[in-house]
Amino acid sequence: MDRRDLTHGGMLALAAFIWGTAFVAQSLGMEHIGPCAFNGARSFVGCIVLLPVIAAGRRLRGAGKGQGGSAPLQGQSPKVLWLGGAACGVLLAGASLLQQASLQYTTAGKAGFLTSLYIVIVPVLGIFLGRKAGGKIWAAVVLALAGAYLLSVAGGGEGFSIGLGDSLVMICAVIFSLHIMVIDRVSPKVNGIQLSCIQFLVAGIISVICAAILERDSFTLSGLLASWGPLLYVGVLSSGVAYTLQIVGQAGLNPEVASLIMSLESVFAAISGWLVLSQPLSGRELAGCALVFAGVILAQLPGRKAAKNR
Repeated sequence: MDRRDLTHGGMLALAAFIWGTAFVAQSLGMEHIGPCAFNGARSFVGCIVLLPVIAAGRRLRGAGKGQGGSAPLQGQSPKVLWLGGAACGVLLAGASLLQQASLQYTTAGKAGFLTSLYIVIVPVLGIFLGRKAGGKIWAAVVLALAGAYLLSVAGGGEGFSIGLGDSLVMICAVIFSLHIMVIDRVSPKVNGIQLSCIQFLVAGIISVICAAILERDSFTLSGLLASWGPLLYVGVLSSGVAYTLQIVGQAGLNPEVASLIMSLESVFAAISGWLVLSQPLSGRELAGCALVFAGVILAQLPGRKAAKNR
């Protein structure tokens, strides 16, 4: 793996770390407003946070042009940017709303495991798109999936049954997989920060419309103000920073490897709960963390052909 791949992989790992540690804020935010309102607000915060970054980037590119340089991605198609951003926004809104709503009906452990099913769904979808995953990737998928199971479900003691909340999360995992695949196609062709900003704008509009229809009683200004802390934390870091890191980082990796790296979210969630909330990890959960890490490392090891070319 070259330095560029390590950089992009590091971006995705950092995104997974932010998502994993933001779970507490997401839970607290649901105390005063519904899932639609919460996701709408966090999406708009993420969009607003990226606007000055986009403006600064344009000024820097303009200065580079004045010195004889050229703006990166200056030939990008506005149509591809906006259509890609809209598609990402629709998928992100759907997946996030289902995930947030599912927490009302299922445990966090089962939700975490079922969301991680995108580890398997992404390479399966890749087959239908003509992208074949090698044996190493499938072995990594098995390791990471087994780790996520040990980490999230197996030690809960409540058994494993499929209810309404579980069904919502499984649909969420499918939509997140489609989101990853769309980013894989669009992100190399456009400015990643602009794409991220558009997806948040679209996701925010969809979520607020849903909140106005489904959450009339709880969708209030007082509820939003009461949740300002979690909303800012999740909106700035989990949305504005982490999803932008995903778009920029995924542009340099195949989606199968990207999904495995992002599955570290469940590991970071467990570790942050241990360190911040004093929730100790059992031996089974530590084994789960180790398996997920092993799967991520295996997926990034160079194959035989790459090793021979060195």
